[in-house]
Amino acid sequence: MPTSNLIRPRTGYRVERLTLDNGLRVVLAPEPDCPVTGVAVVYGAGIRSEPQGRTGFAHLFEHLMFQGSENLEKLAHFRHIQGAGGTFNGSTHLDYTRYIQTVPANALERVLFLEADRMRAPRITPETLRNQVDVVKEEIRVNVLNRPFGGFPWLRLPPVMFDTFPNAHDGYGSFTDLDAAGVDEAEEFFDRYYACGNAVLCVTGGFSVEQAEVLVRRHFGDVPARPAPPAPVLAEPDLTAARHHSYVDAAAPTPAVAAAWRVPDPVSDLAGYLPYVVLAEVLTDGASSRLVSRLVLGDRLATGVSGYVGFMGDPFDVLDPTALLLQANLPAGGSAGHVLDVIGEETERLATEGPAPEELSRVQARMTALLLREGDTMIDRATRLAVLELQRGNPALLNELPALLSSVTAEQVGAAAARLVPDRRASVEVVAGRGR
Repeated sequence: MPTSNLIRPRTGYRVERLTLDNGLRVVLAPEPDCPVTGVAVVYGAGIRSEPQGRTGFAHLFEHLMFQGSENLEKLAHFRHIQGAGGTFNGSTHLDYTRYIQTVPANALERVLFLEADRMRAPRITPETLRNQVDVVKEEIRVNVLNRPFGGFPWLRLPPVMFDTFPNAHDGYGSFTDLDAAGVDEAEEFFDRYYACGNAVLCVTGGFSVEQAEVLVRRHFGDVPARPAPPAPVLAEPDLTAARHHSYVDAAAPTPAVAAAWRVPDPVSDLAGYLPYVVLAEVLTDGASSRLVSRLVLGDRLATGVSGYVGFMGDPFDVLDPTALLLQANLPAGGSAGHVLDVIGEETERLATEGPAPEELSRVQARMTALLLREGDTMIDRATRLAVLELQRGNPALLNELPALLSSVTAEQVGAAAARLVPDRRASVEVVAGRGR
């Protein structure tokens, strides 16, 4: 059937944008009959924003922003959200940090007051700083140092693939940098990166645009204006020769391997980028996918395989440079080199033959269904809209993403597969240490 006759899925979320005098960008996506409201505040203060000597600060600040603010004592944010029957969270990513709340629609003003108060002035004291440094260090011990496959591959691959500090450094942070953090350094980080001009507020769900705009201006209008800091310099040349690193993981019972290849700029070359997003799923999505079928079910060289674009697994929240990643857990005694060879064989075959029509349509149907389902929740929609505004200035792109993914052709996927060659590959191998 000709492409022009296909029905492409899309959503029709209403999206309104405004910018306050202090530089804060606001995205409103109303559904007046919805009983809940999602509020997301996204700051352009991610792991790759951290200056040298401040590793781990982006994640540390995610914790500090819950420790009280100008008019609220420590942990009051928790109590006010939970008291309204809502939920909250925060998370740190490569290129942003987000703070999210879902509450009954009648609690919208409460959330806006809370977020504006900590955007204006978080309460940073020596006591809270030292306490949260200890919390972050314990997270590193639990999630990385003492956990099987801790930090694999998202912490282990970037320093193999990249050379510059923003792209290559340990995003969880070094204990040395964290221990050296003082109140002055924390306040400097806040002043620089938590500026109105470096933030986006998004509200979704049960409200009218007129009502929300009044409340937003009431609570955020007097937050001091500060411009966004200069963007970190992330540009790096592509690899021209394979890079490989192996290390012993004392807690790992079996080996593992991960490989990554640079992909086109997700912002300036979205059309060139999307085939790689589809390719990752063609290779690893389900039992009938190329690599699961070959490595796990056929040759039994791996016990599990996954693939995705973006080091933290979300292809639509990252800036350039980023990568397509393939990772495999191996049985005891398994060969990482053999797995990498098979990946090369399968990508070369895909580049030559292209995906079959039914193979491609199955993957695209699942991907678009997942995007549509994610948009069903108010807070996931709010986060996605806020990040699209922050990184692209185009939150309404959310409505078009399902159709754009569905429009990727077999020829484009094959051409992307042809770029997954060993000379452009960075790989990292986990050597099992348990029982050695």
